[in-house]
Amino acid sequence: MDFIRGTSREQGTLFPERLDDYISAENPVRFIDVFVDELDLKALGFARTSPAWTGRSPYRPQDLLKLYIYGYLNKIRSSRKLEAETHRNIEVMWLLGKLSPDHKTISDFRKDNSKAFKGVFRAFSELCRRLDLFGGDLIAVDGSKFKAVNNPKRHFTKKKLQEHLKKLDAKIDQYLQDLDATDAQEVSLSSQDKTSLQDKIKKMKEQQITYEQLLSDLEEGGENQVSLTDPDSRSMPKAPHAKVGYNVQSATDDKHHLIVEQDVTNDANDKTQLSKISKKAKEILNVETLTVVADRGYYNGEEIKDCEEEHITPYVPKPDTSSTKSKGLYAKDQFVYDEENNAYICPAGQILIYQYTAAAYPNRETRKHFQHYYTTKACLTCAQRAQCTTNKKGRVIYRWVDEQILEALEERLKAHPEMMKKRSALVEHPFGTIKFWNDQYHFLVIGLEQVKAEFSLMTLAYNIKRVIKEIGVPKMIDALI
Repeated sequence: MDFIRGTSREQGTLFPERLDDYISAENPVRFIDVFVDELDLKALGFARTSPAWTGRSPYRPQDLLKLYIYGYLNKIRSSRKLEAETHRNIEVMWLLGKLSPDHKTISDFRKDNSKAFKGVFRAFSELCRRLDLFGGDLIAVDGSKFKAVNNPKRHFTKKKLQEHLKKLDAKIDQYLQDLDATDAQEVSLSSQDKTSLQDKIKKMKEQQITYEQLLSDLEEGGENQVSLTDPDSRSMPKAPHAKVGYNVQSATDDKHHLIVEQDVTNDANDKTQLSKISKKAKEILNVETLTVVADRGYYNGEEIKDCEEEHITPYVPKPDTSSTKSKGLYAKDQFVYDEENNAYICPAGQILIYQYTAAAYPNRETRKHFQHYYTTKACLTCAQRAQCTTNKKGRVIYRWVDEQILEALEERLKAHPEMMKKRSALVEHPFGTIKFWNDQYHFLVIGLEQVKAEFSLMTLAYNIKRVIKEIGVPKMIDALI
């Protein structure tokens, strides 16, 4: 009896083994190979789909795309690591036909084709639709913060710059005073110490000029913050692990938790994202009607109205942001709207009548938010005034011109409280998988367009893994051939 031993490295074979024999029928690389070959890369916007007549022959974009999809499926995102895999990974050797592009070629491919990767993601979404893997009835929309390639110390707001300038002024003044004091007292500093102090003052003045220039640029551009490494990244106040980063959005289908549509923005909140991603998802699903569920961060009257106009039924809870309630005063929801008389009845039984309609944000350059205004003269003598308002003229109630849409939304949520539980179970899963199981909680690239490309690869990898689990590689290949 002996141990199982491998073949001798010196053993020769008459008929060499085929590389294809090492790749099983269930191996995902077989799907990647067929999927990419079936794509029309020129139509998707990829560069260099035809070789030039002169110069060195380029690598096929199909091969480089296959390499990237393989990399994101296997937690290998760095161009240098992908280059290393081409030399030692038998799956990559099979996939690329033993090609070994250098890391700069690999990196440049992603950089030069950043706008085309979204099309690859959508092509796979179309395949999922043909395979009937989307339910097409309910989607959940959510956002998550991903860390950018930008150290928080290299991210500045106007307030932060002003504080730094103030501290630098104080330090420079202190050093200058120290030098003057030693001169006045005829205390001799060593030449080395004096030079050291002067160097410090010089460096601080240079830093001061840099900060002043940044502050000036912010004021001229109408911006509130700037990042020096990745100019497109923004501060994400409620994201402890992504203080400076991007806000990624996804729409997840209810049937198999597949991501239907995704996008990346540098807006710190989700208030303006609901209708855009919901309408794109509806278009991809190719359905007449759709239901979307999202958390309270998406609550925005105009966004909800846009959804309903596109036959998308939203379920979004209203956030409790009443300033009057936080002050211990009557909240707006304690006033009953009388639709027949277009008036409000206050907790004291008085009637607030309609006065006029005006834009809530008159300086807004885009669509204006119009509101009705309701007041009553009874406030001046009301015994409950101290519990209602601090306004000398009395309580004013504001009603959006399309408030009935929000009221209908509230009634839907009361009738179907299970929708919010479904949202949590549905939409948190993809982000958890991408961030923690796939180890992709941060971006490796710089700039919004590049980040969008990378997130398309992240979500494509997530979807491919989900579909492999559901139906297997052979059925996926059969659907393409």
